[in-house]
Amino acid sequence: MQKTPFFETHLIGLALKGKTTNKNGQSSIDCGKLWQQFEAENIAGKIPDKLSDEIFAVYHNYEGDFTQPFSYFIGCKVAPNTKIPEGLNDLTISKGIFSKRTAKGKMPDCVADTWKEIWNSGLQRAYQRDFEIYDERSKDWNDAEVDIYVSVK
Repeated sequence: MQKTPFFETHLIGLALKGKTTNKNGQSSIDCGKLWQQFEAENIAGKIPDKLSDEIFAVYHNYEGDFTQPFSYFIGCKVAPNTKIPEGLNDLTISKGIFSKRTAKGKMPDCVADTWKEIWNSGLQRAYQRDFEIYDERSKDWNDAEVDIYVSVK
């Protein structure tokens, strides 16, 4: 894993109502449903003044480490002070140092497998805002690449 600086990024999108947990695979269910809603309702198409077509999936508001409840958000990058459409949410990823890893393979398994590697890596995580970036490389679900950024101490 390489350490990478990342600059403050403003997002508009959908927030998971309540928190989820990795216990008993609950986050896979909850986050999967939020992705289905994001796609079915064409949320990316409703976000004004997007700065790119990338989609960010953000893990945040941790109650502890990865075994504890956390919040989840899916959205697109926008300029600061962009008006938030009704029914959508905003989130800011603060600047910081992140450890970057790229998941490669069949979706969504490659992302889940990479997170399991991160959990077992001994990485000194900060548990601030961790995120995945979905771009052109992740369009083919049989051969995808997704960058994962993990906040580090």
